[in-house]
Amino acid sequence: MPEYRRILLDGAVVETVRDGEELVAGDGRRVAVADAHHLPPVVPSKVIAVHLNHRSRVEEFRIGLPDTPTYFHKPTSSLNSHGGAIVRPEGCRWLNYEGEVAIVIGRTARNISPEEAGDHIAGYTVANDYGLHDFRDTDAGSMLRVKGADTLCPLGPGLVTDWDFRGKRLRTYVNGEVVQDGSTDEMTWDMHYLVADIARTITLHPGDVLLSGTPANSRPVQPGDVVEVEVEGLGRLTNRIVTGPTAIRADVGAQPTESEEVLSTALGGDWEFRGIRPPKR
Repeated sequence: MPEYRRILLDGAVVETVRDGEELVAGDGRRVAVADAHHLPPVVPSKVIAVHLNHRSRVEEFRIGLPDTPTYFHKPTSSLNSHGGAIVRPEGCRWLNYEGEVAIVIGRTARNISPEEAGDHIAGYTVANDYGLHDFRDTDAGSMLRVKGADTLCPLGPGLVTDWDFRGKRLRTYVNGEVVQDGSTDEMTWDMHYLVADIARTITLHPGDVLLSGTPANSRPVQPGDVVEVEVEGLGRLTNRIVTGPTAIRADVGAQPTESEEVLSTALGGDWEFRGIRPPKR
């Protein structure tokens, strides 16, 4: 399966093809995979994510799914890359990983059927849909500040074409230990369905990204932790958590909270009275 990576090479953004343990630029220059300065493998006009899709995650939250998927938006300013630092703002505590498969659009898609969707997909890459649950009390509906903060959408390391999404294993590691272990077969709605569903009313352009959902056991990580998401056939996306240089401003907007909703979501949704107690002030 061909794999394409965008890297910074001699100060320029270069698209490369993987050849074993090397990346080859169009002019023949080669760089070792381990030495490359990676960039997000695509430049989307939008990133759309499904809320819940994996059955293990739904069971973990002790809820039922709606009849059709629901979605949220991650701004393109949240994009990050393989090897990039994930910034947890000072004063925030509940930053969770969510290992996922990202769908990358290859041809403009609008009003297509699930059977046609595959023809509009360029390929797939690995994603980690980080969530800053400190803001969940105010942004649970839109998820904008929860999921849209700078650096919280790493993609990579490369774009893989001709990849069959069926029956693929997905694992997330924190400091080398497996913390999520799932399969694409536990998705309620597959990749083709998600593309066709969004494209009914939203035109998808080449490079656009759809995040397809995470399995159970999303949990908080701390500064210094190394988080890796590995998807069978797509590779391993690696990032390190760091603390941001400044605190969340206190003179505008909602402030980080630690309500029952925040804690139960960050810690797995397995509290009996999830979402009942009011936020701490």
